Amino acid sequence: MSTEPRINDRIRVPEVRLVGPAGEQVGVVRIDDALRLARESELDLVEVAPMARPPVAKLMDYGKFKYENAQKARESRKNQTNTVIKEMKLRPKIDSHDYATKKGHVVRFLKAGDKVKITIMFRGREQSKPELGFNLLKQLADDVEEFGFIESTPKQDGRNMLMVLGPHKRKTEARGDLAADRDARMSARKTDLELEEADRAAQRAEHQLQPKKQKKKGPADNMDPDIDL
Repeated sequence: MSTEPRINDRIRVPEVRLVGPAGEQVGVVRIDDALRLARESELDLVEVAPMARPPVAKLMDYGKFKYENAQKARESRKNQTNTVIKEMKLRPKIDSHDYATKKGHVVRFLKAGDKVKITIMFRGREQSKPELGFNLLKQLADDVEEFGFIESTPKQDGRNMLMVLGPHKRKTEARGDLAADRDARMSARKTDLELEEADRAAQRAEHQLQPKKQKKKGPADNMDPDIDL
């Protein structure tokens, strides 16, 4: 079934409630009169409320109307924030090096505007000490509080303990920040390269200005080349 509105000759009702191009109410008119007004105005007659009695039709440039709506839809999809949930798994007795690595990943996810589900996996006798997992989750939340907050408090789920962290910044805002950071790094790198090239050019110019040292003549330089040795 087509979702396109009926326009012009496709509107098959005896009369319509006509709306002018600027939104003014013209009133109920015969369909022939409405079509005539559309032709005289070089506009289209578009049925905007087919279920009304009588149907409501508006005079407009339908091609321009469709284009503007398509642009709005495209911009809306571009700015739409898709919720992404990343997952990070830890053990209750994780060592400091692995913890630092895992925390770095969590920070990266939060800075990108993604949620992070933290899973503490208990094995064997560790299940009798849930406080180990709770304390670890609390420590992690405290360590990354600059970038995210606790969206779902720690809770036991079978052998695991779960917590969800949410980012402070929305996805679109986070993308903008990441792009700005990338541009800043590229700009700084470009500046460094320009300074290095300027320094090398200055060194070459200084070297060219220095007087060249004359080579000292040795005994062999004073010998007559015609003398046979």
